[in-house]
This record gives sequence, C-alpha cells and structure tokens, in this order.
Amino acid sequence: MPLWIVATVFAAFMQNLRFLLQRHLRVTTLSTMGATWARFAFAMPFVALALVIWVMVTGQALPQTTPDFWGYAVTGAIAQMLATACVVALFGRRNFAVGVTLCKTEVILTALIGLVVLGEAVSRNAVLAIAIGFVAVILLSDPPKSDVALPVRARIFNAASGFGLMSGLLFGVSAVCYRGATLSLIGGDEVLRAATALLTATCVQTLSLGLWLAWREAGQMARVMTAWRVSALVGFTSMLGSLGWFTAFALQTAAYVKALGQVELVFTFLFSVFWLRERSSGKEIAGLVLLVASLLLIFLGEVA
Repeated sequence: MPLWIVATVFAAFMQNLRFLLQRHLRVTTLSTMGATWARFAFAMPFVALALVIWVMVTGQALPQTTPDFWGYAVTGAIAQMLATACVVALFGRRNFAVGVTLCKTEVILTALIGLVVLGEAVSRNAVLAIAIGFVAVILLSDPPKSDVALPVRARIFNAASGFGLMSGLLFGVSAVCYRGATLSLIGGDEVLRAATALLTATCVQTLSLGLWLAWREAGQMARVMTAWRVSALVGFTSMLGSLGWFTAFALQTAAYVKALGQVELVFTFLFSVFWLRERSSGKEIAGLVLLVASLLLIFLGEVA
C-alpha cells in the first residue's frame, strides 16, 4: 500500500480525535481562540522533538528553504489557524458529526484551489462532485427545528453553514499551500520535508495567535495552561495528525489526499454515536450521504 494512503488514514483518525478533545475544551473551559491556540502551542514542542529524532535516526541534513517555501508555509499556517477557529466555533452550534462533515467541503474546494494555485487539473468527476456536494451542504446547513418558524433564507444562510463553509475554504487553502511548501524545500526525504514545513507552520501559528490572545483575551492563555492535561493531548494528537497530512502532501496531490481523508467521516460517526451519544436528523443523514458520495467520486475517479 502506498505510504501516502497510510499517512492520510492515520492523519484523518488523529484529526478526528483532536477535534473531539478541542470540543471538550471549548464547551467546558476555553474560548474559541483559546481552544485553537492550545492545539498549536502544545503541538510545537512535539513537532520539534519529532524533527530532531528523525534527523538523528536518518542522519540527514535539514532541507534548504526557498522564498516560495516561506510564502506557502506562512499563508498555509494562517489559513489553517483561522479554519480551526471556525471549526471550534461551529461545535457550539451543531452536533459533532454535522460540524465535522460541513468542514469536509474542504475536499471539493481543495481541488479547485489546487487547480488555480498549483495547476493541478480537476476532472469531470470533480465537477459532478461539486454539484452533489452543494446539495449536501444545503441539507446540512438546515438548523434544528424550533418553536419559532424561520424563513427559508435563514434556514439555509446561517452561522452554522457559514462557519462550516469558511473552514472548508480555509482548510483547502492550507492544504494546497502545505503541498506547495513541501515541494519547495530542497533536499531531505518526504518525512523530513513534511516535519520541517510542519514545524515552521506551527511556530507561526503559536506566535501569531498567542500575540492576539495576549492583546484581546489575556486570561485565555492562563486557562490553557491550567487545562494542560487535555491541552497536551490536543497538541500530541495534532502533531501526529499534521505530520501524517504533511507527509501525504509531500507524496501526492492535495485534492487526492483530502479525498481519501473523507474516511474521517467514519471515525466521526463512531465517536458521535458511541461516545457522545448524539443523534442526527433525517436531513442531516441525507446530507452526509450525499457529501460522502461527492467525495467518493473524486477518490474513485482520480486515485483508484
């Protein structure tokens, strides 16, 4: 089995676990930005340690950076940071399974962004997937029923769908930029280039979001440290998942990696049903099925 497939499945599982831990922090202790910063701040030392160990074990020299690398890495880091904040904010509005599935629009968007930025072609299957995915997002964006009747516009264009679609767009930008960053490094194997790009991005995220919290939400940084047990787990799972994603991006087109990454939906439903005891409505299930079908079209058409 190709390494990029193994890395992608592993990354999807770790990302799902990390989302679950971040959700716990968001609903119990931290603000949206505080839970987001916990991921990057506690992941950074783990990433640095992993990079040092790989260099020592393999005897390689660090890869040489280029101007393109810094542009891709910084842009991807900022996009991923904002996307993560959108996901954490979304968890307060919809259940866990629907929240993560709305973010899966990133697969469709990644294919489009990859075409524009890196010149990676989009097939007819991808175009069909976009149409199916649009219908799926409409179904998923429909908020739970309440005693107050809402107009159609409010039922479709709401904060939940906005956070989900924005996170998908930003995750798509970060995926393409991270692939560009790993390809822009000179020297080293795929794992070393992935770890180097990941450490660079994580440092940018920790510093920039840390400065923002110190300015706007100073108390959040202290709360993150107080919740260090869960925050450390968030950082550790984030490091493992991100290293998997970066390794896959170094080996395969971003759209393909994200298409296979839909396996995260399986993990999400297992966590949602058996751990969180959440239920989904008929419309939500229909939307999930359509979205999975749209992603399968990309996977089967481009990878199989």
